[in-house]
Amino acid sequence: MSRLVFEHLAVGPLQANCYILGDEETGEAVVIDPGDEGDAILSLLRRRSWKVKAVLNTHAHFDHTGGNATLVRETGAPLMVPGDEDADLAQAHLAADHFGLESEPSPPADRLLYDGDEIAVGREKIRVLSTPGHSRGGVTFLTSLGVFPGDALFDGSIGRSDLPGGDYETLIDSIKKKILSLPDDTLVYPGHGPATTVGRERASNPYLQG
Repeated sequence: MSRLVFEHLAVGPLQANCYILGDEETGEAVVIDPGDEGDAILSLLRRRSWKVKAVLNTHAHFDHTGGNATLVRETGAPLMVPGDEDADLAQAHLAADHFGLESEPSPPADRLLYDGDEIAVGREKIRVLSTPGHSRGGVTFLTSLGVFPGDALFDGSIGRSDLPGGDYETLIDSIKKKILSLPDDTLVYPGHGPATTVGRERASNPYLQG
């Protein structure tokens, strides 16, 4: 049985969800989408006495990558990013200007992630599901706690597909094939807003009917 537990922080002016998944037996942890407020994330890690094994990005938009530099610098953990987003990562901070915001540039990825890859944390292996459409090569992380789809899927909605690298039809296909194929009781922890379930989204999300 998995011993994974998680902490959640809504970070930055766009209130992106950062998730920290920790194994209580080994003290290992991964940080998913540290979009901002790296010091707050580090403080939580210290309170938990968790050692960061990896920093994970679901996609390379600035509100999900702005804390990468702080986390990598202070923990020494490798940064893992979707393979198709590697080039976008270097430019992610520049998009903050369009919102009148600032974002620290991310360091380059140490490992590129592709569909079917696995990332070990404690005794669990997090599985990578390719879910592009909101961005060029976004991924969803499948764990025993549920799925972490970044901005692909929200409670009652889906991610926008009008940004560079996005495509509406690709996004819908990704969600239906990779996320809605999971059991109804699978919890979904999105990149913004509240958690939901696969069953709820399959039954009532207006973008996913038909």
